[in-house]
Amino acid sequence: MHNNTIGESSGSEMIILIMGVSGSGKTTIGRLLAERLGWPFYDGDDFHSPANIEKMRQGIPLTDEDRQSWLTALANLIRKQISTRQSAVIACSALKKQYRDKLMVDSETVRFVYLKGSYDLIWSRLENRPGHFMKAELLASQFNDLEEPVDALTADINLPPEQIVDLIIQKTVQ
Repeated sequence: MHNNTIGESSGSEMIILIMGVSGSGKTTIGRLLAERLGWPFYDGDDFHSPANIEKMRQGIPLTDEDRQSWLTALANLIRKQISTRQSAVIACSALKKQYRDKLMVDSETVRFVYLKGSYDLIWSRLENRPGHFMKAELLASQFNDLEEPVDALTADINLPPEQIVDLIIQKTVQ
């Protein structure tokens, strides 16, 4: 198994981007996967500007323009990980193809995993998620923006998290 931990350089580093709408399980799956692989985990939400977070708190969907600095920060993180030869797992909505194109800084290293689920299932998850700035009411705008990837590993979020992580490891890392 590929296990490139921090500081280790095997020459085969990999960046796995866990993508999907809010509530699809990106952070849960990303953390589990990173833990299993011994890689660092980064939550894309941590790279949003305070202004973007405030907009989402108020239930205002982000525009493409709002997302540009966020995507640039994530692309820079990916470049840094690659330049230091460190694998990583990143949770990031990456809803539109143009966003994924900006994050695809190296096609040999970056892999996308799409967490796919129904609107109703994800709505119920968001309604029961306390303390997060993303409001359930913004889910419709996320589904409207979603351009499902054709070049990503797709995982059904009806599966238990451990099974999704097993699938990701089997299909991308081994």
